[in-house]
Order: sequence, then structure tokens, then C-alpha cells
Amino acid sequence: MKIKDVIDALDGFAPLPLQEDFDNAGLQVGLTEAEVSGALLCLEATEQIVDEAVEKGCNLIVTHHPLIFHKLRQVSDADYVQRTVMKAIRHDITIVSMHTNLDSAEGGVNYMIARRLGADMQSVKLLGEHEVNGIMGGLGIVCQLPEAMGAADFIDKVKETFGVKVAMTNELLQRPVKRVAICGGAGSFMLPQAVEAQADAFLTGEMHYHEYFGHEQEIQIVVIGHYESEQYTINLLEEIIKAKCPEVRTCMTELVTNPIIVR
Repeated sequence: MKIKDVIDALDGFAPLPLQEDFDNAGLQVGLTEAEVSGALLCLEATEQIVDEAVEKGCNLIVTHHPLIFHKLRQVSDADYVQRTVMKAIRHDITIVSMHTNLDSAEGGVNYMIARRLGADMQSVKLLGEHEVNGIMGGLGIVCQLPEAMGAADFIDKVKETFGVKVAMTNELLQRPVKRVAICGGAGSFMLPQAVEAQADAFLTGEMHYHEYFGHEQEIQIVVIGHYESEQYTINLLEEIIKAKCPEVRTCMTELVTNPIIVR
């Protein structure tokens, strides 16, 4: 099976037209006609990730976050992006990214977050629903928990599920949490739609300071970190590849690429 066959399988699940205008998902580095020796799955490509791919005999790296997000004016050793591009080319490794298209896709990143929380998956609905070339997408979702729970218990469940030491929240909601809106990563822009959807809680990875104001007793905000919210995306990537390309060997990275350290 060729690398392009794996890319086609990924694109079939989360078509590139679903990506946002600012994004650069899809092929990042390398050639696609080569036979795939293995796919290393990770959130982002770094020099160390390329080393891991070489060590594990994988000539394909599938990331969530694009390696090349901003225009490259040169390819040198000036920064980690350029060095990673050079190292991947040197080792004949192809890098492909599934970013906001995978965020928006039905069954995508936010669905995985809901699954981890044990939500009723039959209740999931897209937030910010839009159609591109006949394909439905939405950068957020709203879902129902199996049972209502107190706000503090919900926050504790989120922390335990995603292995975080600290969750940033507004004041505790004085009503039970049952309906939850989710937008993994930097999802604060979805807060108004979460409120409009009458969600009891909004779970995301990043929010700005002033965005917490004005929602007291309206919605329980729970922010757990960008990396932490999306960490199980690599499991989703593995599921997609295994479903369409079962003969392809997949490896989930053993490296933590989160640059933020909580002490």
C-alpha cells in the first residue's frame, strides 16, 4: 500500500475542504508514491518525532497540528520547523496533517473527547454546523452525559479523564451539569454558541482571561490545556487508518510534545 492510499483514507474521513481558511492541513513534506512502511501518529512533528519515526521504521508521520503553518521563506537550520522539514526529507519521510478538517468532521476530534467522557454518542450534535461541497462539519459539538452531576464532580471527572492536575474554570455552577459543549484546542470562539445551545458546561483547551467574565451561573467553563484536550486524537487517527488500511502498521508516539509544563 502506498502512502497516498493512507492519505486518501484520512481525507475520506475528514475531507480537506472542511479545513478553515487560515489552516494548512494535508501534505506537508515528502512524496506519496512510496510504499508505506509504517505510520507514526502524533499531535505535532518535531525533530525528535522524526527521529522516532526513523527508529521505528515509519516513512509516514501523521500529525494533527500542521508542521508548516506559516509560509516558509527559506529552509535552513534557523528554527525547529525548518530543521524538522530538512530531517524528514533527509530520511525520506512524508508528513501529513489532519487539523481543522479533523476538528470539523463528524466523528472527529470533539467526538473523541465526548467518547472519553462517556457521553451518550447518540445525542451528539454539531455546533457551528456548516456545509462545504455537500459535506457537513462543525468546529464544536454538544452532547449529553449519561447522568447529570454536580459541577465540581464534572470538573473532577474531566481532570481524571484527561490526566490534568489543574483545570481553569469560572465559579461553580449551582445547577447540575448534563448538557456539555466541546471544542478541543483553542476553542474559546465557540463559547457563545455553547451558551446559545443551552449547554450546562463548555469544555475546551484554551481561553483568554477576559472571556471568563460574564458567564457566572450561565455556563460552567472548563479549560484543561490545548495538548491535553487533543491528546487522544492519535487514537482517532489510528482508528481511521485501521478501518481503511488494516495492513498498514501504525505506531502511536511515545513522546510528549506538549511545550507547556505545569509544576
